[in-house]
Amino acid sequence: MKKTIVIILGSACVIISVFLFYILYLLNYIPHKKYSNEDFGIKAYVSKIDKDQDGVDDQTDILQGVKEYIATSPKYKSKYYATGYPNDEYGVCTDVVAFGLKNAGYDLMLLVNEDILAFPEEYNIEMVDKNIDFRRVSNLKVFFDHHAISLTTDINKIEEWQGGDIVIFEGHIGIVSDSRNKNGIPFVIHHANPYQRDYEEDILELRNDIIGHYRMT
Repeated sequence: MKKTIVIILGSACVIISVFLFYILYLLNYIPHKKYSNEDFGIKAYVSKIDKDQDGVDDQTDILQGVKEYIATSPKYKSKYYATGYPNDEYGVCTDVVAFGLKNAGYDLMLLVNEDILAFPEEYNIEMVDKNIDFRRVSNLKVFFDHHAISLTTDINKIEEWQGGDIVIFEGHIGIVSDSRNKNGIPFVIHHANPYQRDYEEDILELRNDIIGHYRMT
């Protein structure tokens, strides 16, 4: 009888351990192996435009800017800034995109404000405030629909997803990484909540709410 109980308890522990491992893996608390474009024979996209004329193309500039931003380890908190761009240790998902594009010479605060003033009926904003409007996902969706190249939302078309692209979910936004998972589907660099372990995560296959995929140039 005791032996049976031990076997049952042992089996239960194994099952629970496997289940916990699976959950932690899905939540990216357990690191996922990363692959590159070269592993899948995909040529990295290089933009023909260098908006800030720094000798680096826009696509590469955006990705580099995002990586430099997350290297500061911003903490997740939604705050209002009179400067528009966060100037402290905090940030939210839209700031990942804003700082990435800023590195390439695109000032989203000014650009989104200009677009809101030009197309107010499409933004549905009661009171325009350039310091915060560019930090709202819904506004960025409208802006990128106007000013960026719209790409596939089918994650299985892996060659059409490139590091430096922008991906929008329902209520969330991030930048596509140049790292990929074992299926060739790219990681996403994003900032979703205070409990996120890493900023670069393998999440696209877990999401069913992708509503936009864009490229600036």
